Amino acid sequence: MSGSHGRSVRRRTFVLGATAAAGTAALAGTARAAAFGWSDDGSNYVVDTGADLVFKVSRTNGDLTSLIYRGTDHQGYGGMNSHIESGLGTSTVSIKQSGTTILVTVAHGTLRHYYAARSGENNIYLWTDKADTSVPATRYILRVKKGLFLNDEPDSYTYAPTTVEASDVFAKSDGQTRSKHYSGLRVMDYDHVGWTGGGVGLWIVRSNHEKASGGPFYRSLLRHQSADGGGLYEILYYGQNQTEAQRFGLQGPYVIAFTDGGAPSPSLFPGTLTTPWADSLGMSGYVGAGGRGRVAGVGISGRNTAYPYTVGLASPDAQYWGSARASDGWFSIGGVLPGTYTLTVFKGELAVYTGSVTVTAGGTTTLNTIAIPSSNDPGNASAIWRIGDWNGTPAGFKNAGLMTYAHPSDVRAASWTGNVVVGNDETASFPCYLWKDVNSGILVYFKLTAAQAAAAHTLRIGVTTAYANGRPQVTVNDTWT
Repeated sequence: MSGSHGRSVRRRTFVLGATAAAGTAALAGTARAAAFGWSDDGSNYVVDTGADLVFKVSRTNGDLTSLIYRGTDHQGYGGMNSHIESGLGTSTVSIKQSGTTILVTVAHGTLRHYYAARSGENNIYLWTDKADTSVPATRYILRVKKGLFLNDEPDSYTYAPTTVEASDVFAKSDGQTRSKHYSGLRVMDYDHVGWTGGGVGLWIVRSNHEKASGGPFYRSLLRHQSADGGGLYEILYYGQNQTEAQRFGLQGPYVIAFTDGGAPSPSLFPGTLTTPWADSLGMSGYVGAGGRGRVAGVGISGRNTAYPYTVGLASPDAQYWGSARASDGWFSIGGVLPGTYTLTVFKGELAVYTGSVTVTAGGTTTLNTIAIPSSNDPGNASAIWRIGDWNGTPAGFKNAGLMTYAHPSDVRAASWTGNVVVGNDETASFPCYLWKDVNSGILVYFKLTAAQAAAAHTLRIGVTTAYANGRPQVTVNDTWT
C-alpha cells in the first residue's frame, strides 16, 4: 500500500535606464510617458521609462507608490502601497542613473531592495537582498486597484462572503471555495502570474528562486483579488509548511511587466533572462553570468518512464532544478552559483537518488549516467496489493485533483469518508487527506490466499507531509496494530 501528499532589513534599490539628466522637472501623473529619466517630487523618486510606464518610489520607505501605464495608475488598494513583506518602514532611499539604466536603492537595516528600469521598456526589474531574519518573510506584493481585471478566478474571493477558515478562506453561495492560497501551481510550473483585460496585461515574472526555500515543488500564494483590489506576489520564503531552512542573499531579478494584453516576453523568464547591464550597478551580492557555472548529465538509468523526472541542486546557500529528458534522462542546469550541492533525482516528487556535485565559476560539471538503484524506488518492490503509486504526490487519490485550489469543504469534493475495496477502483476511493476528526477509521478490504495469510508481510505507507506530526495508526483484523 502506498500513498503520499506532495507540497510538495536591507536597502532597496531601483535601477532604471535613463538618458535624461538626474533632477529633471518633476513628472506629473500624466496620461503617457515622456522622455526617459527621473525626477524628485519631494516625496517620491519619479521614473519615466520613456515607453508607456511611469512609476514612483517613496523616498521615505521605498514603497512603490504609483504605477501609471498608458495614463492609468494601477498601484494600490485599501490605502496601501506595494512593497517587501508588509512594508519596511523608515528606510534610506537613493537613486542613480547609469546610461540607459536607473537604479533606486532602498536600505532598511540589513535588507536591501532594488528596482531597475531600462530605457524604452515597460518593465521594472526587482532584486531583494536579505541577510538575516530581521525581516521574517521574503515576499514582494504588488497591490493593484480594483476593477481593472476580471475578479472571479479560482484564487479570487470577492464573490465569497462566508469565511470557511481563518480570515482568507471563503465559500461562495454555490459552495465553491476561494482563497489566495489556492494557486494550484508548483513553482516549477509557472514563469509568470498576473491578469489581462482591456488591452492591458500586468504580470510578475518570477525569479529563478535560487535563494528561496522548498525546491521545485513548493506551492505558495501567487495572486489574489478581493473587493478592494488584487495582489500579485513573488514569494521567496513564507514560513508556512517550509521543508527547508531559509536561505539568504541577493535574489532576482523578478520583473513587473506591462504588455498590450498578451503574456510577457519569454526573454524575461527565469532561465532565459540575462542582465549584463546590471553587472556594474554595484548591487550587494550580485553575481553576473561570468561568475556562475553549469551542471549537465548525460542520462539517468533505472527510471520508470511513466513518470517525469526532475533533477534538483540544493545547498544552504542556493537551489536550482531542471527537467530530465523523457527519452534518456539528459539534463542541464545553468546559472548556478559556485559551490558544492546535494544533487537529488525525483520521480514525480519522490526523491529516488542523491549525490554530490561541485560547481565552479565559468565551468560545466559533466556527470556520467546516473544509475538509480532499484531499491531506492519503493514502486519497484513486489506487492500483493498496492493503493496508488510511489511518486511523492497524492495523484489519483480521491479529491487529489481538487485540493491544490480548493478547501476540503468545497462542494465539488467527494465525500471524505467511505471504505475501500482492493480491486474495485481502490486508488480513486482512498482519500488524499486523512484527519483524525473527519475520516479516521477508514476500512480497507483485501483478500489473501491461505499461503499468503500464513506468511509474514510488511505494510508500507507513504506520507509526505503531516500537520502537528500526525502519523497513521493501522490495525489489521484486530490482531496487529
